Amino acid sequence: MDTLTGLLKHTAGKFPDRRAISVSGKFDITHSRLDHLIEHAASSLVAAGVKPRDVVALTFPNTVEYLIMFLGVIRVRATAAPLNQAYTAEEFEFYLSDSESKLLLTAKEGNEAAEAAASKIGIRHVTATLSDVESGIQLSSVSESDSGSDSSAVKIVNEPSDVALFLHTSGTTSRPKGVPLTQLNLASSVNNIKSVYKLTESDSTVIVLPLFHVHGLLAGLLSSLGAGAAVTLPSAGRFSASTFWSDMIKYNATWYTAVPTIHQIILDRHLTKPEPTYPKLRFIRSCSASLAPSILARLEEAFHAPVLEAYAMTEATHLMASNPLPEDGPHVPGSVGKPVGQEMAILDEDGVEQKAGSNGEVCIRGPNVTSGYKNNPEANKSAFLFGWFHTGDIGYFDSDGYMHLVGRIKELINRGGEKISPIEVDAVLLSHPDVAQAVCFGVPDDKYGEEINCAVIPREGSNLDEEEVLRFCKKNLAAFKVPKKVFITDSVPKTATGKIQRRIVAEHFLTRISTAKVPKFGA
Repeated sequence: MDTLTGLLKHTAGKFPDRRAISVSGKFDITHSRLDHLIEHAASSLVAAGVKPRDVVALTFPNTVEYLIMFLGVIRVRATAAPLNQAYTAEEFEFYLSDSESKLLLTAKEGNEAAEAAASKIGIRHVTATLSDVESGIQLSSVSESDSGSDSSAVKIVNEPSDVALFLHTSGTTSRPKGVPLTQLNLASSVNNIKSVYKLTESDSTVIVLPLFHVHGLLAGLLSSLGAGAAVTLPSAGRFSASTFWSDMIKYNATWYTAVPTIHQIILDRHLTKPEPTYPKLRFIRSCSASLAPSILARLEEAFHAPVLEAYAMTEATHLMASNPLPEDGPHVPGSVGKPVGQEMAILDEDGVEQKAGSNGEVCIRGPNVTSGYKNNPEANKSAFLFGWFHTGDIGYFDSDGYMHLVGRIKELINRGGEKISPIEVDAVLLSHPDVAQAVCFGVPDDKYGEEINCAVIPREGSNLDEEEVLRFCKKNLAAFKVPKKVFITDSVPKTATGKIQRRIVAEHFLTRISTAKVPKFGA
């Protein structure tokens, strides 16, 4: 049970006939059938020449082909490197090269940019097609008679130390860093997620997040499969607000996990086009960015379920801390909860542990944490100090042991020596009834070094202007925390996973002001 592969095999044996995967409106796959499809895919990969420790890049929508091929790759002791379909050819070239991929797997429709990059650097491209769930996946490079027939895959034994997943950090401060995650890392994280949310074979969820990122992949998909629970993939291969609730109702969903941006889309749709009925959910989970307490309260009021905010990062194979289910304790708005399945400490710059209420860097250690960045000794030197992994986040524990995040070390706004948490300013902006989305960021300033600006998306139908935003901020924030400039806008740039990176937002809005210097600090 210390490998993800072993954990999923155990689940398939325990709950063979329970639903594992549904593609909305198309088909359902049981846990035992999924296990057969993975073994078949693994045999086809062996026939295609994939060997242990090879890196296999995958770029797919959120489809069952992706899920089967991902688990097939790690079953043959190779490393899966999922990539965002929307990358440019240049980005694909960087990620394929940096991961040292030997093979590119796509859906039969292919991906022009990925194929161009693979061709340029001499990487083979193979497509994967699932015509029906009985016959299994067909790889373009393997003849139908050889497909799934290589029995050598069955004899392969997965080890906890096998590098199963290779991802890149989102590159908020520098070029993206490669993060290798082992079978043990994955199994540990799945068990942590299962335990804190008490996931069982009775649970069901709809995937709303991309599966090339740890949040959707670990929290939504793999933890559900590891619990014998059910997962529904939207028929379009991606999140759609218009089909979300009908899928949730049709497949008896008991929970879902998303980033704050998607929660806000779901909430806005509820306000403008409410569903006639909503499913009874055990909980709603929010992670990957700070959820303002006002948004949390609106979600709970709208959908009558506890909203549990969590804290995670790629290097921790996703989950680090979470608010508990109501039966296990209070969930605290503005807090990311308590550590789950790992040690967590607040350290100062000398590695001294801080007492409750004191700010410092959030540090972790445990079986879910990566052993280090790939080919990056400089990053490893600064990330692994005093026997802990350093997250780059500033936070504090309250007297009840709940973690509160203040912001990224490189994201705190330093206005004339006053350190300002952008999370705190965002929360105030989002508590205004006419604000749909808001993000504040630091900009260079001759007098103070840095000054605060913010971008605000007004709620549909409101007449919100800069003057009203500033009036509200002055009423609810200390004078030095009030933004100097407010950009009223209808959109802000986001990453593919729905994250808002302050550096990118700052660059986007500052390019509107020709005289402004574009900041190069991190987000």
